[in-house]
Amino acid sequence: MKPFRPAKRRHLPTSPFAPPAAAPPAKEFDPDDQVTHDKYGLGRVLEVEPGRAVLVDFGTRKVRILAPYAKLFKL
Repeated sequence: MKPFRPAKRRHLPTSPFAPPAAAPPAKEFDPDDQVTHDKYGLGRVLEVEPGRAVLVDFGTRKVRILAPYAKLFKL
């Protein structure tokens, strides 16, 4: 069984409070993009699996990084 989770509250148009922030757009990478990672440093994208993962060459190793690419940034 799945654990019980309360439903998300919807924002009412008459509410005096600001609506919650929208989700940030998904990051997109292309082969040969230069990137940086908080743990591995500078690298270059080798392969892209759209919406799933990217394979990045960091010089000393090749790492497959899964979406949502929290610590990966395009330069």
